[in-house]
Amino acid sequence: MLTIKGKAAAFCDGVSRRGFLKAGLLSAGGLTLAEVLRHRAAAVEAGTVVNNHSVIFLEMAGGPTQFETYDPKPDAPIECRGPLQPIQTNTPGVILSEYMAEQSKIVDKLAIVRSIHHNSNSHDPSSHLSQTGYYKSGPKGGPNQMPCFGSIAAKFRGSNDPSLPPYVAVPQIMRNGQSAQLGKSFNPFETIADPNDPKHDVRNLSLTGGLTVSRLADRRGLLSTLDRKRRMLDLSGSADSLDQFTQRAFDLVSGAKARAAFDINSEDTKLRDAYGRNTVGQSMLLARRLVGAGVTCVTVRVTGWDDHNKIAAGILAKGPNYDRGVAALITDLYDRGMEKDVLVVSMGEFGRTPRINKNAGRDHWGAVMSVMLAGGGLQTGVVGASNSKGEVPVNNAYRPENVLATMYRHLGIDPAWTFDDLSGRPRYILERSEVIRELV
Repeated sequence: MLTIKGKAAAFCDGVSRRGFLKAGLLSAGGLTLAEVLRHRAAAVEAGTVVNNHSVIFLEMAGGPTQFETYDPKPDAPIECRGPLQPIQTNTPGVILSEYMAEQSKIVDKLAIVRSIHHNSNSHDPSSHLSQTGYYKSGPKGGPNQMPCFGSIAAKFRGSNDPSLPPYVAVPQIMRNGQSAQLGKSFNPFETIADPNDPKHDVRNLSLTGGLTVSRLADRRGLLSTLDRKRRMLDLSGSADSLDQFTQRAFDLVSGAKARAAFDINSEDTKLRDAYGRNTVGQSMLLARRLVGAGVTCVTVRVTGWDDHNKIAAGILAKGPNYDRGVAALITDLYDRGMEKDVLVVSMGEFGRTPRINKNAGRDHWGAVMSVMLAGGGLQTGVVGASNSKGEVPVNNAYRPENVLATMYRHLGIDPAWTFDDLSGRPRYILERSEVIRELV
């Protein structure tokens, strides 16, 4: 059996989550990988994919500060503007914070929305909102109550290449990145391994327990034999033989295309250096490889943005790696002519408080946040604004659901389409379905 396990991720709310998915070749219980593929294909209602559009979503887990990233306030009082300096960009009149230096060189390729807002200051409900379009209710933690956008893409769109999964999480699943009512077959394929590891290997694609390709073929023959016997006992004739989905399940773990797509070690050394030799940079490079090969939705966890203490040191520790990776990713997409097919979205669950707290950090603030988008054929530039102290939007106010609606538009998914909740009641993919008008 192939087992996919995720690492725990803790935030200030004390919640620790562990992603878990099993995909068995010959399973005594639960869904086999072949069944996952079969259910997935049966659920794709939009028909044949007519383009290669895809999304890379960078989860800035913990809630990034808008002041020290995309919306600095150099004229605000010191207790609001914070310890970092603004820098000029290649677009006149647009400034970023000092550790966004690489992105400052390509701002003309970015869309920065400085006026996203919502009403929660709690990690779990806010993360659930930014990844599903719905707040989570009740106690903190626990599984999704509504399906994540990646699972929606897997169900209603499917993969751009049938030999690859439609939804991949690098290296672990997002906090609320699961499929909920859609069923486990629409959960992501987690890579788990650190792509910056020189010995990087996606265990999910490895044949474990001494299983070789030859033995795998023997198992395929056994399954085929058992299936023929089942067909003889099936008087209604409804049982399928070793069909295309079983074939695809075997191909995923033994075929060359999937393994090649995940093989980051085959990338050019100079390009790997450009992304940064760290987990964040190499995760973004792996995401680019995957969408280029045919994966529809890739999420990348960029953790550690819960800066309640010493925010200057916290941003220095993670900001440059994030900044370098993002700039390299977007430049790489443009260099390959992929900037219209691939939409990049970088978003956390909320922003940070306008005032520096007593611990030289910033606390949770849902009232305004910044979101960065690039590619996808979108218009570039700055959309919206917060007030002089970075407290609330003052024009072009949008919500996380509007970001999701813009993503769904790129993928050809109508937010008015429905799925059944656990009570059998139809629910819209999004109840707030307006796109960010200035970008489309």
